[in-house]
Amino acid sequence: MFSGPSDDVALLLADPIDMAALVAHVRGDQDGAIVTFDGFVRNESHGRATLYLDYEAYESMALSKMGEIARQARGKYAIHRIAIAHRVGRLEIGETSVFIAVSAPHRAAAFDACRFAIDTLKRTVPIWKKEYFADGAVWADGEMPPVPGTAPAATRTEKPAS
Repeated sequence: MFSGPSDDVALLLADPIDMAALVAHVRGDQDGAIVTFDGFVRNESHGRATLYLDYEAYESMALSKMGEIARQARGKYAIHRIAIAHRVGRLEIGETSVFIAVSAPHRAAAFDACRFAIDTLKRTVPIWKKEYFADGAVWADGEMPPVPGTAPAATRTEKPAS
């Protein structure tokens, strides 16, 4: 876990994310808004039925990068607190894989910081997703899901190098 001087939090968890606890953690009397992002496992990827996902992370680096995202968000936007949590291990359909909560005196900063955090996390944090289908599994990078019958650059059969 990363916990910054401003009580920002970054977590990698094998167990389900306690979203209510994270929202309660970021909430303050000076805030007028909390914006959350709840990314969860869907049941299909490009027309293929997804059975489940498996996430792996380079833990120390992932936590460091998540803390860096929190600090960057604080530097760019007028926010009070930010909490970022990501799951590792096997996740079933419907389970939350990533959750972000941002509090701020005004909603615009909370929205902007939350969007910045998830977009930056997807691009920079060493967390890898393996998607399991009835006919096999693939490691997927970023926003590019596997396409049946093709092997786009963002889809691999092995975990990407860190």
